Amino acid sequence: MEKENSSIARFENFSIEPIQEKYAWRICDFVTVNAERLQRYFPKTLADNLTPTLSQIFVEKKVREYQKREEFLFVLKDYESRTVIGLAYIKELDWNKKQAELAYCIGYQYEGKGITSLAIDTLSKFAILDLGLQTLQIIVHKTNIGSVRIAEKSGYTWQKTLLNEHTPPNEAPLDMELYELYA
Repeated sequence: MEKENSSIARFENFSIEPIQEKYAWRICDFVTVNAERLQRYFPKTLADNLTPTLSQIFVEKKVREYQKREEFLFVLKDYESRTVIGLAYIKELDWNKKQAELAYCIGYQYEGKGITSLAIDTLSKFAILDLGLQTLQIIVHKTNIGSVRIAEKSGYTWQKTLLNEHTPPNEAPLDMELYELYA
């Protein structure tokens, strides 16, 4: 891993970069291509990026939130094609408790290649070392085996089941699993 000026990290095939306005079109492309994957656990991100205009509004908002340290959105970018291949959030920040949640999604064609694990491991270190957070959380559904593996591989440990934690569109509320990592 090498560090680049605008990147959090650069790996052989991809980089992790803070949200920037130039990514609006690429995020729209990513979301529309992966709409089916995103609709259950990222319905708001999906709805906010269905058209280039909506993506521009979304990105402008996320850039402001990043600058104000309210939420940190990162794009995972294929280094050669420069396309957005995934998103990772550091969200639900509680600066008093020094706690935040990480959420992530990857494009279907990049799944199972270790990219998300590398990204979450890197962003967990960033959250602890650069942001000074003490407790990081990942909330996943038990059937999302890939996401559970990513949490565990990045050093997060299962804490408890959160009852009725997430309600996907047109579904009953789901119990979710809470994983945590401590500084």
